[in-house]
Amino acid sequence: MTTYKHTQIGYLMLVVTLAVLVLFAWLYITASAEPDSVDSGTNFAVTAIMALILFILASFATLTASIDENYLRIKFGYGIFARMFPLNQIASVQSVKNHWYYGWGVKVWFWPYMWIYNVSGFDAVEIIMRNGKVYRIGTDVSEELETAIKQAINT
Repeated sequence: MTTYKHTQIGYLMLVVTLAVLVLFAWLYITASAEPDSVDSGTNFAVTAIMALILFILASFATLTASIDENYLRIKFGYGIFARMFPLNQIASVQSVKNHWYYGWGVKVWFWPYMWIYNVSGFDAVEIIMRNGKVYRIGTDVSEELETAIKQAINT
């Protein structure tokens, strides 16, 4: 049973995905207007690459954080990238602000060493695991997520 669930939408990523879709559509229509400009094998490969790029961009448009009895779970988009954190391994949790240069997406930051998962904004919840690993989960409701994690840890 899920006790907490929230999805943050990365509107900038949606705009970028739409802009790339329009660009690809324009390129495809323009190339199709040229008679015999590309053979069918190349056309298929280019179309497949365009579709893959759009698929990857769209998968990072949202970030869902959910908590059940045993895990804090996060997933980007439709679940192409997901991560689970056992609640019994979380040592501490606190709301934080990410620096602008931490960026968005999934990345490892080396000083201080931590993993960052973010789709938009600078608010995040930092969790420190019992083994010392640090993770930052971006959210637009950091205090709410912090409270939910603390409640789940204490039950």
